[in-house]
Amino acid sequence: MHNRRDLLKAAGAATVMALIRPHQAGAEISGDSDPKIPFSSDHIELALSSTAPEFVTLNVDGLGKRRRGANIIASDKSIGGCRASVSDSRGERQVEYRPAAAPNNSPAAWTFEFSGSRIVLTSNWSMEFAPPPILFHFDLKQVHSTVLGLFRHDKLLATPVLMHFPGQGSVRLNSSVPDAGLTYTSRRTQGNLSRFEETAMLSLPAASAEHQRIVYALDVTAIYPHVRGIESDSRFDPFRRNWLNILQLNPSIPALANNTASDTCAFCYYEYAEIAALTPPLAEGLTACDLVQQTLDRILAGGTAYGMPGYGPYPSVSADTYPSMIIAAENCVRDGSRDAWLGEHYSGIRNWAEAMLATDTDGDGLIKYSLSGDSGIWKFARDGSPLFRPSNWWDTIGFGHEDAYANALAYRALLNMAMMAKRVGRADDATRYLAAAEKLRVAYFKRFLDPVTGILGGWRSADGELHDYYFLWVNGIAIHYGLIERPEANAIMDKLMAKMKEVGYHSFSMGLPGNLDSVALKDCANMHGVVRWGCGSKADNSDGFQIYENGGATGSFAFFTLAALYDLGRKAEADEILFPMLDSYGKCGFEGKDAQGFSADWKRWDGTFKGYEGYLTDNYYALLAVPLRQGEIRWRNGFRPATTLT
Repeated sequence: MHNRRDLLKAAGAATVMALIRPHQAGAEISGDSDPKIPFSSDHIELALSSTAPEFVTLNVDGLGKRRRGANIIASDKSIGGCRASVSDSRGERQVEYRPAAAPNNSPAAWTFEFSGSRIVLTSNWSMEFAPPPILFHFDLKQVHSTVLGLFRHDKLLATPVLMHFPGQGSVRLNSSVPDAGLTYTSRRTQGNLSRFEETAMLSLPAASAEHQRIVYALDVTAIYPHVRGIESDSRFDPFRRNWLNILQLNPSIPALANNTASDTCAFCYYEYAEIAALTPPLAEGLTACDLVQQTLDRILAGGTAYGMPGYGPYPSVSADTYPSMIIAAENCVRDGSRDAWLGEHYSGIRNWAEAMLATDTDGDGLIKYSLSGDSGIWKFARDGSPLFRPSNWWDTIGFGHEDAYANALAYRALLNMAMMAKRVGRADDATRYLAAAEKLRVAYFKRFLDPVTGILGGWRSADGELHDYYFLWVNGIAIHYGLIERPEANAIMDKLMAKMKEVGYHSFSMGLPGNLDSVALKDCANMHGVVRWGCGSKADNSDGFQIYENGGATGSFAFFTLAALYDLGRKAEADEILFPMLDSYGKCGFEGKDAQGFSADWKRWDGTFKGYEGYLTDNYYALLAVPLRQGEIRWRNGFRPATTLT
């Protein structure tokens, strides 16, 4: 990544580097050699350098309630070379930057104007100087910022874009020059998973000989779907500020990813798409579904993602990857606005469905993974890394063969394929996919019900054993997707809620554990004896319990438990979980790292951090429970999704 000095030099900034003191009229003098120029409103709090056109601090409140968050901008020592003049009028502030040697009446190289929820940046070029770009060095340790937009063929971002700041809101950015591409980069340093550093930067090009004046308008906003009954209830403020948190664009791939500087995981795409489909436009001509489509286009063009061979140690495509991508595609085309895209790519999407169905090698209607899922099969390299991964998102637990979670996704994916087939005039495909969905549904409950516990197990391995560790999310998704009838569903939720009380879990501000019983060591798919990843040394793995994916508390997949409870009309039980989670979202409680480098996306039940990403987008999928609670999407995902193409 280029540093500031390199970019300024490239922009011809040497012409503005004469040593002249900054003009201090209107600036805030603090004894600092670079006194800061502040501005504050209900939506914005910031400070500018007085010696260079740059933000020193910035935080926003998309709801305009004057809530102050962490500084979005990484500290960056100004190299100076400019003088700033400041003028104020009726709550507005204007700051002009001129090269140190330029006369006072010369055009400003950059003008910053602030008013209410808007920032306007204007760059002027002249024969005497070339203005430097405006750089946003995002401090991802403080706020895991991202920039949402569409990449051009030259790998620059086209405007408009949306900068999103978890915990705070968003800033919509437009340019007066439509083809002024923005440079957006991110990087994760190599090293220990608890100690890596992540950086990201957005560069706004300055005026040039070709475009001698460029104006950027930045509008602070909060983007979220209209949900009845929440506007006057402050408990839902975190929902409004953080609705977009699940959408993080990694520019180096480029695709939606775990976060701005992390991996793209194809088995997560349906989560992003569910949120995107309900999201109002991000900017004029830019939607959240555009970002999902951009991500899917990469796979359709032959790209890979985590969950596929070649991107992680997968012997075959994970069992949840094809269903996830199919569901994501359906969310993109549901409203009919992408019929041309669907027509162009139906064959590729259909290939995913056919590959998924081809795994049903015994014809029982259930999809299968290439690894058996038998206890004790997991092998590791000398460095402790797994030689192969299990069948789904929970990649340190030994899911394999017939996976209850992946089959629930497959059921929905088949219904979605039927809808897309009908849309492109393929009635034969539609009929076949509906039949396959019904065959899966009929087989599902009997195959995965554990007669001992009365709930669904996680997977049935090739040797016939059912592996049941009280997986909340497995049972939740099966109920929510309509694979279990209401009486049986209520009985299952009774048992799960009773089990949660029995084991003493009640810290709902941290989300939910994935499993309520420890996963036995024989079913751990990460290096045994490495407690860091929830795989201890005892046979029952009790020394690894509550750590990471072995029962660690997380927001990830908590949605399915909430959805099952709301679908069943058990609102009080669901609210007991949801509102502490919302409060935690408002406090950025699912992100950041402690002094040891462990992150908040996974925690022990006592609150000790045990994650590593620093920011994991899956934690925010549970925000989908709010429109579900309020009845906005119950028609979409209630019991027994309609098997007719209405």
